[in-house]
Amino acid sequence: MIIDAHVHVWDPSRATYAWLGPGLGDLNRTIGFGEIEPTLAERGIEGAVLVQAADDAHDTVLMLEVAERTPRVLGVVAWSPLDEPEQLARDLERFIADPRVVGLRNLVHERPASWLDADTVRAGLAVLAASGLPLDFPTANPVALGALADIARRHPALPLVIDHLGKPPIGGDREARIAWRELLADCARHPNVVAKVSGLYSSVGDLGSWSVDTVRPFVEDALELFGAERLLYGGDWPISELAGGYPRTWSAMTELLAPLADTERAAILGGTAARVYGLTV
Repeated sequence: MIIDAHVHVWDPSRATYAWLGPGLGDLNRTIGFGEIEPTLAERGIEGAVLVQAADDAHDTVLMLEVAERTPRVLGVVAWSPLDEPEQLARDLERFIADPRVVGLRNLVHERPASWLDADTVRAGLAVLAASGLPLDFPTANPVALGALADIARRHPALPLVIDHLGKPPIGGDREARIAWRELLADCARHPNVVAKVSGLYSSVGDLGSWSVDTVRPFVEDALELFGAERLLYGGDWPISELAGGYPRTWSAMTELLAPLADTERAAILGGTAARVYGLTV
């Protein structure tokens, strides 16, 4: 089964999306799964994972409702405050009992770098590690991968999912790629870390100015560092609409993965997501 492990929905009338605004153009509105489902079906993508889009419990409720009525949605990466360990523990009791919840995410890339070092967050990470649920980790830039590697060292039992390969410098210079690769390599040394091959757009200027050739070196680096069995595909819809649209990003992904063995492609396009998130497929 092909699984898109990174899809968003949102509804500003139900939850607060602090990052959403006129600057996102046509995405500054309610986004429903029904908009992308036909595109997924046309490409044989039979499963999807909805991923948190706001540090707001109402966003999680919205995703769970979509999952309840949509068989193609296999799981939800929910939200609970990592910096409120007691509330997190209460939420995890509910989440673990709900087969729709397969992971947790906070918008850590919108917080100061020091946030992850707070005693409350460190306590929350320990609570999450004891639960067995994976943590999705978004980054604003590759530097944040250093913090993720530190978390991986402190919590070897906590499954960690790097979103979008840690925002590699696609379109940047050689030095920027080397710096990103070194940070990603530090993360890859920890067996509890996997990474999403998703959201691979230009790091400077227009998001849509990328090409298959500018993305290819970063995918090759990820394959060398993690191996296919620790990589998972994500379409990053609807953000992908700002970078050329889902058909374009999917075509690029199929081209980039074409040289791999069938077993490697199967891992990236579904097997790793099913294993890491514990999906029923």
